[in-house]
Amino acid sequence: MSDSYRIVLDDKDMPKAWYNILPHLPEPLAPPISPATGKPVTPDELRAIFPDALIEQEMSPEPWIEIPEEVQEIYRLWRPSPLHRARNLEKALGTPARLYYKNEGVSPPGSHKPNTAVPQAYYNKKAGISKLSTETGAGQWGSALSFACNFFDMTCTVYMVKISYEQKPYRRVLMHTWGGEVYPSPTDRTNAGREALKKNPDSLGSLGLAISEAVEAAATSEDTNYALGSVLNHVLLHQTVIGLETQKQLELAGDKADVVLGCVGGGSNFGGMVAPFAKEKMDGKSDVEIIAIEPKSCPTLTKGKYEYDFGDTMGLTPMMLMYTLGHTFEPPGIHAGGLRYHGDAPILCNLVKNKVVEARAYTQNPVFEAAVLFARTEGIIPAPETSHAIRGLVDEALKCKETGEEKAIVCCFSGHGHFDLAAYDAYLEGKLQDYEYPEEKILEALKDVPKVEMPK
Repeated sequence: MSDSYRIVLDDKDMPKAWYNILPHLPEPLAPPISPATGKPVTPDELRAIFPDALIEQEMSPEPWIEIPEEVQEIYRLWRPSPLHRARNLEKALGTPARLYYKNEGVSPPGSHKPNTAVPQAYYNKKAGISKLSTETGAGQWGSALSFACNFFDMTCTVYMVKISYEQKPYRRVLMHTWGGEVYPSPTDRTNAGREALKKNPDSLGSLGLAISEAVEAAATSEDTNYALGSVLNHVLLHQTVIGLETQKQLELAGDKADVVLGCVGGGSNFGGMVAPFAKEKMDGKSDVEIIAIEPKSCPTLTKGKYEYDFGDTMGLTPMMLMYTLGHTFEPPGIHAGGLRYHGDAPILCNLVKNKVVEARAYTQNPVFEAAVLFARTEGIIPAPETSHAIRGLVDEALKCKETGEEKAIVCCFSGHGHFDLAAYDAYLEGKLQDYEYPEEKILEALKDVPKVEMPK
């Protein structure tokens, strides 16, 4: 077993193809349903907001899809990212477990998000698109897409959830620095935003609503396409560079994962991390435990309903079969803004339903307790979203301390928290409130889920 603190790959070891788990799922993925026709969405319907290359990837039966050289060239600014052995955390916990974290915080925007932002900008540019519109929760995705559009001389317009727009001003500065336009959602720029403000002038916003605004902006402009930072199949596809590199690095370390975990909002960092491990598990080559971790204030996988639902608040997007809290669900303003989404990636939901992946949820204070411990032992301050994964890492390590099991536990460190220090300040001052979303409010939002016949 390697005694290294960091397992680093050379540029030549960076994946040359993304892994597509679609053809290997336990059961076929249910098709997205068009709100206009009530039938499966056709490529023609998607062309209003996506280029052909991404539509093809969304539906591709091919297990491997080549990464264009132009994308690899930009990836090389930070990829391959390091896999760290968290030896100081192991000592602090007194655990016999071997703890690892895959550090996606080394990218220029500070998270995993550019893994898909770069190819999405690339394929749109090739299709002759000059502008992209998008939403962002905590700002990681908005800053990553602004970063990517800058490389391809494209305009990027971001609708940022209002509570995060106010809580995280420095992520706005990042977007502006890379040339992005940023607006607090809901805005008065779109019909969706104006309707939301009419109902609630003090709305804190939600990812679902910001998606509505960004989709509307793209659909009503010929030179603008839409880019999504999570949930869709092609987004998880691009993120598989994380899991593929991690497998190589564990092999170099002479180790094999017993547990793989990560935080889940829409499912992109988690899906990209675990897809290659899930394939091994489904093939019977591994009995790895795969754990998805979400906030109790937005408990999609742990308390949601497995139904067709819209991806946005206003019902502009296709309906997807997923665990959902209802597209009208508006979560409280927790600091983990990137985890405040009512649904999850259909691929991830398929894996949870078929028990390849298990889900658990935490409140804010235990999450920040683990994050501070991590910062004081490993030196890196995790983003509030990432801190959910750190809490899971710590809890699994403590289980091993009780049982004496020497497991290898690997988590996706999805991003650093350098622009989230207000959240740490609130925790350290004892002002952070735990919040578990009431069952009755979830049931109320679920009443608005559309009635769609489930696939046989």
